[in-house]
Amino acid sequence: MDPIFPARLDDPLASAGEATVEMLVNRQRNFSLPQPFYNDARLFALDMQEIFEKEWLFAGMTCEIPAKGNYMTLEIGDNPVILVRGNDGSVHGFHNVCRHRGSRLCVSEKGKVAKLVCPYHQWTYELDGRLLFAGSDMGDHFDLAAYGLKPVQVKTGGGFIFVSLAEEPPAIDDFLTTLNHYLEPYDMENTKVAVESSIVEQANWKLVIENNRECYHCNGAHPELLNSLLEFDDTDDPRATPAYKTLVAKKQADWDEQQVPWQLKRFGGRNRLTRTPLLDGVVSMTTDGRAACNKLMGRLESPDLGSLRILHLPNSWNHFLGDHAIAFRVLPLGPQETLVTTKWLVHKDAVEGVDYHPETMRRVWDATNDQDRRLAEENQRGINSKAYEPGPYSETYEFGVIDFIDWYSERMQENLGHSVPSLQVVRG
Repeated sequence: MDPIFPARLDDPLASAGEATVEMLVNRQRNFSLPQPFYNDARLFALDMQEIFEKEWLFAGMTCEIPAKGNYMTLEIGDNPVILVRGNDGSVHGFHNVCRHRGSRLCVSEKGKVAKLVCPYHQWTYELDGRLLFAGSDMGDHFDLAAYGLKPVQVKTGGGFIFVSLAEEPPAIDDFLTTLNHYLEPYDMENTKVAVESSIVEQANWKLVIENNRECYHCNGAHPELLNSLLEFDDTDDPRATPAYKTLVAKKQADWDEQQVPWQLKRFGGRNRLTRTPLLDGVVSMTTDGRAACNKLMGRLESPDLGSLRILHLPNSWNHFLGDHAIAFRVLPLGPQETLVTTKWLVHKDAVEGVDYHPETMRRVWDATNDQDRRLAEENQRGINSKAYEPGPYSETYEFGVIDFIDWYSERMQENLGHSVPSLQVVRG
């Protein structure tokens, strides 16, 4: 046990919180975090309490629940959540907990219902959460209105669904407005999930995000991905070569002509959008670089749109191409266990086996996800050693990791009620 966490705690989480703030205040900037951040059960509980129960989380896509009564479920730590399309067409979010004796209402990942009915005792709720039926045995004076489902905050933008378990989550509307603008050409309400996969990585969720936030490892680990992806993180990447800058300028002129947004947008450390070129002559993230779907998304007229990269901390990164899109969702399962879900999206009218073949579409990212899983798991095994101590990040190759760790440190301290000194920005 790390000595900063005392063996006997009258209030384990509160004491761990104080120790966590102390470690974050005293951490060496631009270095990886102290060991407990990656493997301690109490610190993981704080991550869930202060990050995953207070921040906005990517939950899924609006196209997954396209019509009244369509629902999807997810688990945020110990908190099961339902997202359902209501009678008015809006997306509602609720804790997936019956107000009778607490059973989960919906036990499938996806489905369609007329009403939300608890399978235990058949308490029945409207799609907006109102309790409609509780049986006659509750007595004549039982107040149905007092036992509606407990809501979860939901916001949508650009086809994305975000949820927050907090009563007062941080501001996100500016990001959602920009998402709507950047994804307008894709007509996200008229897309569908062509194929989906989930893998469990035996690694802390922060290691999964850290691995995604740099391509320092790409040359040695991702041969399939580098058939299409240029390793530069965005158009302001400090490592960008003159040849890359020339390619960027050429592609941006093409995108302007097609009225497709490309400008780099940042929203603090949490959210970022940037459109970057793929390898010259490559139009999609496939093994041969050709389009994976013949029917383009929305109003797009060319598959050669590079990749619109969308980052949302703490739990999502995305690639939007001309022919299809790939959305990634990260949900922690334990101190050293993380669920990573990947969704491939296409035009809703694209026909499987005619316009696209799922095995072709998913091949590159199936390989990349498995390679990243092994990297994160080996990273975790090394960090668990008594020999581990925080090591330095490269400010050129790993600036994205530095940005993530700074964001995480800031949010943990603020959510724990500690004022955070302003951080020097690594780059603009």
